[in-house]
Amino acid sequence: MFIINCKNYEEIAGNKIIKFVKIVEKISKKYKVKIAVAPPQHLVGLVSNSSIPILAQHVDVSKVGSTTGFIVPELLKKSGISGSLINHSEHRISTKDITHLVAKLRELKMISILCVKDVAEAKKYAKLNPDYIAIEPPELIGSGKAVSKEKPDLIIKAVNAVKSAKNKTKLLCGAGIVSGEDVSKASELGSQGILVASGIIKAKSWTNKISEFAKALI
Repeated sequence: MFIINCKNYEEIAGNKIIKFVKIVEKISKKYKVKIAVAPPQHLVGLVSNSSIPILAQHVDVSKVGSTTGFIVPELLKKSGISGSLINHSEHRISTKDITHLVAKLRELKMISILCVKDVAEAKKYAKLNPDYIAIEPPELIGSGKAVSKEKPDLIIKAVNAVKSAKNKTKLLCGAGIVSGEDVSKASELGSQGILVASGIIKAKSWTNKISEFAKALI
């Protein structure tokens, strides 16, 4: 799995998200790599009919009906959204909410990508059986220093922590990934995919950079 978190970067604002997703669709088809995109929350509807999975960047513990300003899982599902990031380091939530949301997305047959900051959290939350756990040391996010190079032992330990839960959860590697070499190294260490943001969104050529990462995953 290759997940691109667009965050709220200006480079992806407005209709630019449509162009971006079309590029991703072509590359995903060309290399037969599963690529998902998490646009800014207010733009998900512009690309919800895409041939690739579209994810929310965050989802709330809230109900359908008289709730204002919340991101409701059931409505995302009805809008064609495939799943959501949960507990990203830039949007941390409580253990209680994490537990609820992983279960809710599973109930709705939506993809859950649970973000963790260290091995202890990976081991703790793997027991919830999310589809993916993405390990991202906060200090490396957006740094251009890949966790696969800076802290390779962290990935190995996280892989083992997730496997110890003996369920179907897969580990993704994130934080600081800027090159195909970073991607290949993460795979060698046991990661089953990547979660990236600025390394792609701020690249001079989206096509070249996404292709570089996709080829490295093959």
